[in-house]
Amino acid sequence: MKTGLCAIVSLVLSEVAGMAAPPAFAVATIRPSAAQVQFEHDGKTETSPQTLTMRDVTVATCIKWAYGVQDKQIAGPGWLQSEHFDIVAKSDEAVAVSQLKLMMQALLAERFQFVFHRQQRELQSYAMTVAKGGHKLHESVGDGPPSRQNSATGTVARGITMHEFADFMAGPLQTPVVDMTGLTGRYDFVLDFTSYLPENAQVMRPDYANTTGIIMAAMQGELGLKLESRKETVEVMVVDRIDRPSPN
Repeated sequence: MKTGLCAIVSLVLSEVAGMAAPPAFAVATIRPSAAQVQFEHDGKTETSPQTLTMRDVTVATCIKWAYGVQDKQIAGPGWLQSEHFDIVAKSDEAVAVSQLKLMMQALLAERFQFVFHRQQRELQSYAMTVAKGGHKLHESVGDGPPSRQNSATGTVARGITMHEFADFMAGPLQTPVVDMTGLTGRYDFVLDFTSYLPENAQVMRPDYANTTGIIMAAMQGELGLKLESRKETVEVMVVDRIDRPSPN
């Protein structure tokens, strides 16, 4: 019996020893934001095969990017949404964006002591569907990385999926947005709010009385996409612990 038990223990230890360590950045700097990124709710995030650069981002932005969730799917202290940072993190070798996201998860755990658990909650949400008459999106033909740029009157998107667009729109709407369009490609489009703004208004601002109505009208008029309010069961990340980042 002892021999058999020893063999089992040795096998388990061998498997544990052979497991790959979680991917982690070779070096990362985290500093208070040096400057605001204009018109952007989530700052600016750029990736290269070996580098992740985030400017003017909140910790909530980092969590959303790393875990693929939206604002309302994070339940934690208010400073996660209010304090802004600049982050530059580098890998020893070229990796895919999916690996950079895993590395950001490790960085959150190490430098912010991020611990959470998942919980199912019923939340008021928006279902994003294709409006009657069809969508007005153009399928992307380029091979470049996805990009999106905000301005005072709208946003220009290149090569993004509807899931990514739903995640983006959840920010200004402050409500979970679920992609139910059935569109699986990558698309180029311009969402221009100019024709939908209040009389004499020249820029899109979050403090307008009917901001949600403006967004919904523009999405349907410009993109052929419809938002329908409904209750959905949504997975929420409940923060058990998170600290301000450790010094570099």
